[in-house]
Amino acid sequence: MLKTAFLSSAALVAFSLSASAQSENDLKVPPEHVVVTSTRIATPADQVASSITLIDAVDIDAHQQRSLPDVLRDVPGINLVQTGGEGGQTSIFMRGANSNHTKVLVDGIDVSDPSSPSGAYDFGKFNSVDIARVEVLRGPQSGLYGSDAIGGVINILTKSGDGPLSLSAAAEGGSFDTFNQSATVSGSQDDFHYRASLAHLHAGATPVTPLDLLPVGQKRNDDYFDNVTASTKLDYDLTQIFDLGFAGRYSNSLSRITGDAFDPITFASFPSPLQTRIDTSSYDARGTVHLVLGPVDQTIGLGYSSTVTSDMDPNNGSIPSSGDRIKLDWQGHVSIADGEVIVLGAETARDAIHLPISAGITTNAGFAELQSALPGLISGVDFHNSVSVRYDDNSRFGDRTTWHVAPVLAVAATGTRLHASYGSGFKAPSLDQLFESFPAFFFFANPNLKPETSTGYDVGLDQTLFGVSGGVTWFHNDIRNLIETDPVTFSTDVNIGRARTQGLETYLAWQPLDTLKLRADYTTTEAVDAGLHQELVRRPKNKISGDIDWQAMEALNLDASLLYVGSWIDGSRDFSVSRLNAHPYFTADIAASYALTDNLALTGRVNNLFDRRYENPVGFLQPGRAFYAGIKASF
Repeated sequence: MLKTAFLSSAALVAFSLSASAQSENDLKVPPEHVVVTSTRIATPADQVASSITLIDAVDIDAHQQRSLPDVLRDVPGINLVQTGGEGGQTSIFMRGANSNHTKVLVDGIDVSDPSSPSGAYDFGKFNSVDIARVEVLRGPQSGLYGSDAIGGVINILTKSGDGPLSLSAAAEGGSFDTFNQSATVSGSQDDFHYRASLAHLHAGATPVTPLDLLPVGQKRNDDYFDNVTASTKLDYDLTQIFDLGFAGRYSNSLSRITGDAFDPITFASFPSPLQTRIDTSSYDARGTVHLVLGPVDQTIGLGYSSTVTSDMDPNNGSIPSSGDRIKLDWQGHVSIADGEVIVLGAETARDAIHLPISAGITTNAGFAELQSALPGLISGVDFHNSVSVRYDDNSRFGDRTTWHVAPVLAVAATGTRLHASYGSGFKAPSLDQLFESFPAFFFFANPNLKPETSTGYDVGLDQTLFGVSGGVTWFHNDIRNLIETDPVTFSTDVNIGRARTQGLETYLAWQPLDTLKLRADYTTTEAVDAGLHQELVRRPKNKISGDIDWQAMEALNLDASLLYVGSWIDGSRDFSVSRLNAHPYFTADIAASYALTDNLALTGRVNNLFDRRYENPVGFLQPGRAFYAGIKASF
């Protein structure tokens, strides 16, 4: 089966924000109708064939979502698994792929932790204060993005500064000892644009451990989370064709969670009476030089990311880890004819672990993409297509070539779009899998592991009729060479797994009034082990989400969201029972904001309105009904 280790540790790309903004202006298309991730350059959304979800700061504010897991929870094609409340370790399974099969970028920086066991990114510690836009691109995307993009890509773009000096601050408190604060300064002076934010999230009393798992007489310890994040975005336009950019982010998180203890007499595990303390610091930064030289619009970027974690487990002792990545990249695009654009790129990256072992890998890569537009090829029909190919050379396992093709056909008169994509993906073995052994447990690294690989396609139809938009997309993905523990020796990881994932994504969107927006999404997913013919764990078959956003008055905004997740296969808390049926759940959230003045607003929200009690994953309670209230000020 797909290897899903318990608590496994998974929109700006290779060019600067100023380059992206310039491309959007050149296109004369509103930013909310422009997609970057699917083609690596700003492209009108109706010309993009790949399945993509766009979430901007307005959406996030309306929902009052304070963390990245909250932002992504309702996205179609995604199953989000979080071990408890705020700050809990969070994994994403996109279109049934593994939790380490999603590429995550923040302002062009690959933020996955090279020292994590599987290479999966932990979404749980990312707050949403400075998010300007999130693009969720589904399907195999290694033809542009290389390793990790089997399930898709999540691209996060943070806010930039513009206009006169602006100061803003917010504070919020509520259930579970929640106390959140943030402050931001932004603006521009002549050709210099700046923005800096400081945010603090705190949840000090979240019940996570189910009481029926505790030994008789043992008290439950509530989880604790505290996060401080500082971020900045700077841009300087030297000329109209030459600018410099910098994006930086620092985050420190302190968590106290309930781990598991082991009874040597009964050989059973149970929630530990002593809490584990996890201290995580991450640094992410990227500088860019953007230059239009003749017909070539190009950017050079240098990025660095680092994650240092101290895991103080009272049952197993201190477990430190440290990893970093440095990456140099170049990207350029040029129009070679009317409607024909070539995108070229090259990059070199060094991933390294410094604790608990020392190891590293270098990857060199190059890619090319051709975007074609043939408007009016047939009367009233527009045709657009993108074709890409990428070559990666890894210092450990050698080379890998991937590709992607995505055509779309639009009939303006009928409001119809037909779209499809077909591509390949791969996931390189993690440094931990290649180099870190555990002799005391008779488990050893395998330096001969090969990449996990996939091919997949989707095909869909979008239709607008009488002001109502709807669409349906069928997807299919075959994944091979999956890395799993050797079923014979149980002493190492090997490439033996195969999986098949497929399903349907549908949506309806309607705006009956200028002040009222309605949307509903439904996803059905079938994810199976192709060898054992078993359902893969933590892949619900059905997911339904809905949202109502109403500007009831000029000063009052109301939002209500619903989420239903069907049953799925999971393991027990310690996976001593590897397959059990997990119960479906349904939640509802409401949020309201009221502008007292142009500079001052009150906010309030209720999460899990009907106080549904459920576990996701099994063995970890999700928070019950919670109330929050806050205030925002800007000057």
